[in-house]
Amino acid sequence: MTIKLIDVYPDGRAFNLDETIQRVRYRKGYQKEVFMDEGGIYKVDLTPMATSNYFKKGHRVRIEVSSSNFPRFSRNLNTGGNNYDESNSIIATNRIHHSINHPSSISLPFVEK
Repeated sequence: MTIKLIDVYPDGRAFNLDETIQRVRYRKGYQKEVFMDEGGIYKVDLTPMATSNYFKKGHRVRIEVSSSNFPRFSRNLNTGGNNYDESNSIIATNRIHHSINHPSSISLPFVEK
């Protein structure tokens, strides 16, 4: 799973400010792969981003969530196999749950001018 923090200018141009990634099969540590079951709901903690930006009037904050960020990071074919030598892929469907039982959050601290 990847998350990007984007500064969107009033004219629609968008600039990547920072990003973080977690290969979900390693969400419980890198010693053992733990795969997901279709339809399951999983907690994924991503490392914090470390950036600073001044958003001028008219600019917007955009958060992008994806299952990969190729070519910045190694590709993810979503098969559970070895991503470096596979040629087939599966389309991933990402769902962000935000109910009482499955809350989600992204924290964006800010400093007022």
